[in-house]
Amino acid sequence: MSGISKTILVTGATGGIGLAVCHRLAKAGNSLVLAARDAGKLQSLCTELSNTCPGTSSWISVDMTRDDSVKKFSEELNARNVILDGAVLMPPQDPPTNDPLPSSDKWREVLQNSFVGPLSLLKAAIATMKPDPANGRRSKIVIISGISSVQVLGHYASSNVIRCAWLAEAKTLAFALGEQGIHVNTLSLGGTLTPGYAASLEKRAAKAGTTLAQRLAEETSNIPLRKYGAPDEVAAAVEGLLSAFSDNMTGLNILHDGGFTRAY
Repeated sequence: MSGISKTILVTGATGGIGLAVCHRLAKAGNSLVLAARDAGKLQSLCTELSNTCPGTSSWISVDMTRDDSVKKFSEELNARNVILDGAVLMPPQDPPTNDPLPSSDKWREVLQNSFVGPLSLLKAAIATMKPDPANGRRSKIVIISGISSVQVLGHYASSNVIRCAWLAEAKTLAFALGEQGIHVNTLSLGGTLTPGYAASLEKRAAKAGTTLAQRLAEETSNIPLRKYGAPDEVAAAVEGLLSAFSDNMTGLNILHDGGFTRAY
């Protein structure tokens, strides 16, 4: 990131994509604030990064689905006098479902867990940012989304709605915060071979009586690049959106799907 150390909040830090993002940003010398639910995993990751990377790392445990947990996170962030230069937000996603008409209670749960709670955390993060565009100091926000933000997938009924909501919110924030020097972009992922997804792929291959390589080739046959993304590739894209590369970019949704989305 041009050799300039920044302080970046990374949510979902201990997940497959979060780990790759944290390692890449820390290796570049940035200071990280790690956020996730599991305090033990956060502490281990923080120790690992501090021992192997030039940047400093700290952590705050938070459950984005719970208002009280987000409130405590905000209070702790303020108590530490953290000034963020950027934030990587990975809202929790509802598991795949074919139900196009969930119950009202289910919708309330999905909206709280995947939108309302994470948005409250993002609001707390934005409140700590002190951009000064006149002197070259800009703050960058990257919201991790999915291709159902631009293309309806039948088995991701609720995600079709939630991810579109995040695109609309990102565009709204881009207009509202742009003059201050705060950039807000979304990164919409296609299939990404996280450890969890790789494990589910192996199960599908075993169930179908094929090899993992055969199953992977079958699943990616409709992707122009004939592959799924890797967490390290996602991390590289995130780093770019946090860097000077995006100094004239905001309110954009960047597809990271190997060319799967065919729309103009």
